[in-house]
Amino acid sequence: MHTKFAGLSPALTERSRRLWAATEAMAVGHGGIALVERATGISRATITRGISELQSGTPVPSGRIRQPGGGRKAKVEEDPTLAADLEALVEPTTAGDPTSPLRWTCKSLRTLAAQLQAMGHQVSHQLVGELLVASGYTLQANRKTREGSAHPDRDAQFCYLNDQVCQSHHEGQPVISVDTKKKELVGDFKNGGRQWRPKGNPEPVRVHDFVIPEQGKAIPYGVYDLHRNEGWVSIGIDHDTARFAVNTIRRWWKVMGRPAYRQANSLLITADAGGSNGSQRRLWKWELQQFANRTGLEITVCHFPPGTSKWNKIEHRLFSHIAMNWRGKPLVSLATIVSLIGATTTQNGLRVRAEVDPGLYPTGVKVTAQQMETINIEPHTFHGEWNYTIRPN
Repeated sequence: MHTKFAGLSPALTERSRRLWAATEAMAVGHGGIALVERATGISRATITRGISELQSGTPVPSGRIRQPGGGRKAKVEEDPTLAADLEALVEPTTAGDPTSPLRWTCKSLRTLAAQLQAMGHQVSHQLVGELLVASGYTLQANRKTREGSAHPDRDAQFCYLNDQVCQSHHEGQPVISVDTKKKELVGDFKNGGRQWRPKGNPEPVRVHDFVIPEQGKAIPYGVYDLHRNEGWVSIGIDHDTARFAVNTIRRWWKVMGRPAYRQANSLLITADAGGSNGSQRRLWKWELQQFANRTGLEITVCHFPPGTSKWNKIEHRLFSHIAMNWRGKPLVSLATIVSLIGATTTQNGLRVRAEVDPGLYPTGVKVTAQQMETINIEPHTFHGEWNYTIRPN
């Protein structure tokens, strides 16, 4: 009997195993239950239950192993308040008490299970995970979607800016996108991301991110040529001011722009509405006037509406690729930063040049009303505060 059961057991269900043991015990007769129990290890209660089922002839619905309602009850059925208490812990501000102990803590599965156990529920962290999934919860990160209040003419400004870019491209005139990349600490600091290295040999970096006074910070200001898919980045070491921004444009024009656009008589700049190239900065417009006077270029500036900086082309056509290229690499020196930026390429043919700008750009520089009057600026009829043209004096 033992050998027979060992061969059949893998193919038997819970019910068929019970009924087979019952038929063997009934075939033996007196003492059969004890004999089957010793040979198979199936409990006396299970064998007795199988005999009762055979004698009663109770049918089991097709496709089922147990009678309807059979088997272990779900925890939420045994504990009716479990689901509600878990919901209150996960979303304490909407589904429970705002003074919940988990209002300001990390809600891991083990933390939730511990809180539920303190409330009298018998649960494990695995069960908490199953209940959350059954309730439609998943692990999710934050997502940047809130832009603040949108200007009523936001879409119209996008259309206007696009028309200006298309017109400049059609005329063969240069169009650039400008912005400041995130400031970076110079030194052996941790840089987000990972790079391939020998196993068990990560590059050591500092534990704390405190500025090294003799190395300071790097301020990358970029210029991206929309037509030629080329970029220029100046690495500033002082302050991110309008003078630094325009000097970067000036350097781009001297090294990359003028050789590529020898017949150009105008330049279109697309920029954010704030920062060193903000639409309301006097110094930005004053420096652009000096640039126009030196080059003879007619400079048109179109700013993105407030709160829409992520749509600036330089963000996802230049800066994002630079960040991917130097991920996991400590920016130990300015030379390293220049090399990493200059080595940034894409399958679409992006080329980037970079250099350190050692100039000093003090903050707080004032442009007087008299100086503003000398700026040869013409606001456009559509949102002149965002769109304007500066011509050489």
